[in-house]
Amino acid sequence: MERRLISSGSKFEKEIGYSRAVVDGDWVFVSGTTGFDYTSMTIADGLAEQTDQCLRNIQAALAQAGATLADVVRAVYVLPKADEFPECWPVLQRYFGEVRPAVMMIAAGLSDPRMRIEIEVTARIGSGARLQK
Repeated sequence: MERRLISSGSKFEKEIGYSRAVVDGDWVFVSGTTGFDYTSMTIADGLAEQTDQCLRNIQAALAQAGATLADVVRAVYVLPKADEFPECWPVLQRYFGEVRPAVMMIAAGLSDPRMRIEIEVTARIGSGARLQK
């Protein structure tokens, strides 16, 4: 089985020593991903905007791995303020409403006070094509 590393080009990957995603066989493990736009290293102030950017960053990593958001089977959301979680629900619904992965939300501090959410996902390549409701 081949293990392949996916990079977003974020300076954090090299500084900290991790990959945006790791592909191992049919499985794709996407690291905790924040709302930074990695091309400009900027981050929006709003939680909904950050959530949207997180998911666009995740989509890009999954695409490099040969997967899509439809292949996501597990997601973990980390927010510093649990009471703000409902603010990002419309964005999560837009991306995962049909996919409905198993999820967990944790309230915990993040490494940069500008970060309002971090999202980690696990996907299985091709599983979205077999989606049953």
